[in-house]
Amino acid sequence: MRIAVIGSGAIGCLVAGYLKEKGEEVTLIGRSPAVKEISKNGIIITGVRGNFSVRLDAADSLNFIPDLVILATKTQDIDSALKNNAPLMRSSLFLTTQNGLQADKIAAKYLSPEQIISSIVMFGSTNLESGKVVHNFEGSWILGSLYGSYSSQSLLSLSPVLNKAFPVVISQDILGMKYLKIFVNANNCLPAILGKSMQEIFSDLTVSRMSIAIWKEALGVFSKIGLKPVSLPGFPVENITRFIAMPALQAAEIFSGMMKGLSKEPLYGSVLQSIMRGKLSEIDYLNGEFVRLAEENNLTAPLNKALVEMVHQVEMNRRFFSKEELIQKTKELI
Repeated sequence: MRIAVIGSGAIGCLVAGYLKEKGEEVTLIGRSPAVKEISKNGIIITGVRGNFSVRLDAADSLNFIPDLVILATKTQDIDSALKNNAPLMRSSLFLTTQNGLQADKIAAKYLSPEQIISSIVMFGSTNLESGKVVHNFEGSWILGSLYGSYSSQSLLSLSPVLNKAFPVVISQDILGMKYLKIFVNANNCLPAILGKSMQEIFSDLTVSRMSIAIWKEALGVFSKIGLKPVSLPGFPVENITRFIAMPALQAAEIFSGMMKGLSKEPLYGSVLQSIMRGKLSEIDYLNGEFVRLAEENNLTAPLNKALVEMVHQVEMNRRFFSKEELIQKTKELI
């Protein structure tokens, strides 16, 4: 396959690097500064599979017709990524990788729904410098379709290719899994608000208790609407319901230990990574999705709404909150 990976951040660089290293024909499409760095030095990968660099083609726009497009931008960047490149993708398989629920809907404005395959990445990576990515932890790559339109032939051709990078899982309910993935990512807001790694902030039991409160509020919204998250490989729905049912301190202690052990390298989460790179984050598609779903159904999600607003303040003012400020602003909501 001729593969175009659009997006030169954490997921884009990691996926492009591993697929190229396994012999696939890969071109990375990204912003000019990143493209210049990657063209000069390749993609430098460190982390759980060791340290190495990969040379591959890089460009700031698509200039060939790919067999497969892997879209690895943030959701808020999909429009700009597809506006100019879409004409060359009309016959391509198109794979979304974004968190949240909106990526496929946005892509369908430019492409036929029949060619769009949705995916969920369960592996983790960090990218703070152009062309340099830390692979923090392993995980599967889940494929499915929000439109129910993918053919078995498409998946037969795609799965062995992606499996070279990460173990592929085919889902018959990708939407339900995407619901749960929002819960998995919902605590990314807290490192972004405090400006510290997950290992640092979740060492604090007060912050860990707040994480459980985020889940409790969101699950309450889902239950009232009738939405049912579906278990992910390695992360069953019971991880959420069990924590919520526990005494708060016990839940915080277990959650803290789990988060501290996720990665030997500092893990910042997607929201803080964007802020550290001077970009807007995907917070509106994570905790903001809980808020949107609540408001569309005449419900409220005040804790998640407050946290979204705090992330936007950090984006705007470039000043992180202290733990005391975070507690003060949310104490009436937990």
